[in-house]
Amino acid sequence: MQISVEKAATCALSSLFARFQIRCYNTPAMERSVFEELVAEALDALPEEFRNRMDNVDVVVQDWPSEETMRQAGITHPSQLLGFYHGVPLTERTQSYYLVLPDKISIYRMPILMHARTPEQVRKAIHRVLRHEVAHHFGIDDEHLHEIGAY
Repeated sequence: MQISVEKAATCALSSLFARFQIRCYNTPAMERSVFEELVAEALDALPEEFRNRMDNVDVVVQDWPSEETMRQAGITHPSQLLGFYHGVPLTERTQSYYLVLPDKISIYRMPILMHARTPEQVRKAIHRVLRHEVAHHFGIDDEHLHEIGAY
């Protein structure tokens, strides 16, 4: 498991802001490095038995979801998506699952900052979003997360 950072091209962000008329009036001021540290903290806070089974998974910080990811998630506005699991859940892997690129958990920085009012709310949101996406890695879908009271 590793943490990496993906930065979107400036022109892509500009067109995204223009297309969706995104405004960030209440966004807490938080440097990217601080946000990334909070993601690392959230990973470290996962129970050891889960961390140990997260083999071949990258956790990345991205500013915004791509249009393709938005389509996959069934959303129309980039601020609606705080994180996304890209991969094959452990429960769906077969004997032929090998020599594949790592699964990826994307944590979307700008939507989280837009939904939070304080740095503590940012920290809590990151922890919640990461746990949610890790659950998908282990094969737990949104419906089951609702059933077990994870929301």
